[in-house]
Amino acid sequence: MRIQPGTSYPLGATWDGAGVNFALFSENATSVVLCLFDEDGAEQARVPVTEQTDQVWHVYLPEARPGQRYGYRVDGPRKPDAGHRFNPQKLLLDPYARALDGTLQWSDALFGYVVGHPDADLSLDERDSAPGMPKGVVIDPAFTWGGDCPPRTPWSETVIYEVHVKGLTARHPDVPVSLRGTFAGLCQPAVIEHFRALGITAVELMPVHQAVSDKALVDRGLVNYWGYNSLAFFAPDARYAATGQLGQQVGEFKTMVKTLHEAGIEVILDVVYNHTGEGNHLGPTLAFRGIDNAAYYRLRPDQPRYYVDYTGCGNTLDLTHPRVLQLIMDSLRYWVLDMHLDGFRFDLAATLARELHDVDRLGAFFDVIHQDPVVSQVKLIAEPWDLGPGGYQVGNFPVLWAEWNGQYRDTVRRFWRGDEGQAGALGYRLTGSSDLYGRSGRRPYASINFVTCHDGFTLQDLVSYERKHNEANGEENRDGTDDNLSWNGGAEGPTDDPAVLALRDRQMRNFLATLLLSQGVPMLCAGDEIARTQHGNNNAYCQDGPTTWLDWRLDGRRHALAAFTRALLGLRRRHPVLRRRHFFQGRPIRGSEVKDLAWFRPDGRELTDDDWANPHTRCLGLRLSGDAMDEVDANGRPVTDDTVLIILNAHHEPIPFVLPAHRRGLRWEPVLDTQAVEGRPRQGPRRGGERYDLQGRALACLLLRHRKKGRNGPPGRRSPVPAEG
Repeated sequence: MRIQPGTSYPLGATWDGAGVNFALFSENATSVVLCLFDEDGAEQARVPVTEQTDQVWHVYLPEARPGQRYGYRVDGPRKPDAGHRFNPQKLLLDPYARALDGTLQWSDALFGYVVGHPDADLSLDERDSAPGMPKGVVIDPAFTWGGDCPPRTPWSETVIYEVHVKGLTARHPDVPVSLRGTFAGLCQPAVIEHFRALGITAVELMPVHQAVSDKALVDRGLVNYWGYNSLAFFAPDARYAATGQLGQQVGEFKTMVKTLHEAGIEVILDVVYNHTGEGNHLGPTLAFRGIDNAAYYRLRPDQPRYYVDYTGCGNTLDLTHPRVLQLIMDSLRYWVLDMHLDGFRFDLAATLARELHDVDRLGAFFDVIHQDPVVSQVKLIAEPWDLGPGGYQVGNFPVLWAEWNGQYRDTVRRFWRGDEGQAGALGYRLTGSSDLYGRSGRRPYASINFVTCHDGFTLQDLVSYERKHNEANGEENRDGTDDNLSWNGGAEGPTDDPAVLALRDRQMRNFLATLLLSQGVPMLCAGDEIARTQHGNNNAYCQDGPTTWLDWRLDGRRHALAAFTRALLGLRRRHPVLRRRHFFQGRPIRGSEVKDLAWFRPDGRELTDDDWANPHTRCLGLRLSGDAMDEVDANGRPVTDDTVLIILNAHHEPIPFVLPAHRRGLRWEPVLDTQAVEGRPRQGPRRGGERYDLQGRALACLLLRHRKKGRNGPPGRRSPVPAEG
């Protein structure tokens, strides 16, 4: 095989139409060997990489072609006590590999030390790990994008649907069996139609970077189903490929994105850059550890044999190292430019902000993100916490960033559970959490509102279980949180009691209505709209089966919940006052007769400070004035809307609510009431000053039609929320 020097940039394996350039960063290595494999996994050749430029080892092979499988062997100091763990007997994955072929086959040979040796990781295992390792694949990046046009939905109009690629379609009857659980399955017509009918604008895919299942899980017959254990930050996980693993998975992913874009749906990717799947000092040697452990990972300054672990996963990537930071930024740009992604959700994002020890919101990572002309232009979402000191950073991320709002989740759960003292916090959560985001120049859409997500109870389980039931995970129910802020309605788990079942269904409608009528960006967990259950498992990360796969066989009540959700999203979509781009000011705007926001007691009077502080305040209403929005449209014209009244009653008894009457002759039109199975109000229009009979544990929404003909039609036009959306 002919060998040429090649170049140090770009990193990874790059096909230029004539040959392939291979480039690998290692600061502390003394030698690098490129290993080539045939289709049966047999090692064909070992190519010494002798050229080194700026700590990048590189070689060019004119005869290499797309589809070539490869890996590296890297040698250097074997000094675990100093943080160096080189072992040339271990085949290593290219961190820049665009695709991987094969799955990890666990054996003791994958570890750089002798498993069970008295000296543990200080020992040296000299067995070849190649037979059990997946291999990198050289890809041809060519793809016909045609007129692909990202939807670029404004934040204020965004509705996110969090989904697992496999779980969504693994049991979908209208997806061909061969495509279920794959990228191709996710963009089938029946799935697209569900997205569009529901009214979501973006899918947030749980991790699809090539990941590894921990040996301890595999030994128990389980897998890392969620995928939060990345090994290759450029490679779509071959588990989700229907078309093949020699680069076809890349084209399949691109086809999925293109198809979703054609339907007006953005694609956001959940990315895990805070740690890798190599675990702690006793973990396997698969990639980064063997390429340059001391460069890629945060090591304890006093004992570099051990890792700094802010993630609870054994290690933390060292983003203070410029080459590691480059790796992350190159990965992000690749997924935007080559894969056409519309945004990212960063797992344990507080870890990425850490400079030396403390969380630094102006750390190098954010500086680089903000000045990057590519990454700064897509949607950026932080999971604003990690497990290190000071790791809970909700509200502290800089501009450009939205955040998963954990305080929203907890407050809404407590309120509908009937906890005391929630009124004040609920007021902030319903109106965009200005207490968290209003001080730093951010907008209401900085708050990603959610009640449930992949991590924890599903919506159905939130109203059906008070205790976790994780026995199937094989950890004697010790895993997963015990603090779920849930309420089962009077019976734990499945029941035939019609009263309990009715209460649970109403509570689900309450949660959905609260979420979708709140200011900020709502996020639905896939399947909540059809009452998906995990049977009380609140940590189903290792369950790849019916526990986590959506069941699309819908009975009447599940159909009704889906219709209710569609109706809610339709209501939100029709009324810009429900998705404002600015925080409320609590005063009249542009001479309006009422304040842009007002809060009311059941007797029709405005809430006082004493009411907010009263721990027994469980019933309240908020009026959102469509005449006082302080918003303009794309042409600079003032935006006006109907005035919306939302009344909530977390008390178990009915409460008559006196409707506000800021002028004579007001006519409030009920459009939604969670007391009804389909959400259709059973009460007719009411005048200001009259009572609306709000049932126990229920939410209602009423409209005061805008008096001037405008974007929402002539005065008095009726548009009740239909059961089918």
